[in-house]
Amino acid sequence: MKNVFLILSMALFCSVTTTTMAQKFALIDMEYILKNIPAYEMTNEQLSLLSEKWQGEVDKLQQDAQNMYKRYQGDLVFLSAEMKTKREEEIVKKEQEAQELKRKYFGAEGELYKKRESLIKPIRDEIYEAVKTISEDKGYQVIVDRASAMSVIYASPKIDISNEVLMKLGYSK
Repeated sequence: MKNVFLILSMALFCSVTTTTMAQKFALIDMEYILKNIPAYEMTNEQLSLLSEKWQGEVDKLQQDAQNMYKRYQGDLVFLSAEMKTKREEEIVKKEQEAQELKRKYFGAEGELYKKRESLIKPIRDEIYEAVKTISEDKGYQVIVDRASAMSVIYASPKIDISNEVLMKLGYSK
């Protein structure tokens, strides 16, 4: 009985070791790949221009609120209690408009986020498909993104397939 258990244990150990040793790994550097795709750079420029435009709109509203407050400060001695309250409410309303516009454009689910997703998702999907194809062709079980894998301390450049991904996408490097 002990011999059967020993033989089964050794067989299991050998099969696990063989399977583990047979796995192939590769790395990609998503930042490097994206930097070498012109469409990604153009998308970033578009998003930057859009962001600047929207920030200008938010800044204008904030400046309007500041100007209203300065005028209020200057007129304060001439205003009745009722007029003070009215002007204060107008200032607060303008500040709230600016904050709401900022949240609309730049918030977690804001317009900039949605625009970025709509423009970058097709590029990322294309990269994913290229990586998947290379993985299937070359028999890789795992491909790790060096740019986002914080726990990769060192990896041999021999297993980095970033240039191969770029070539698969039609961008030779």
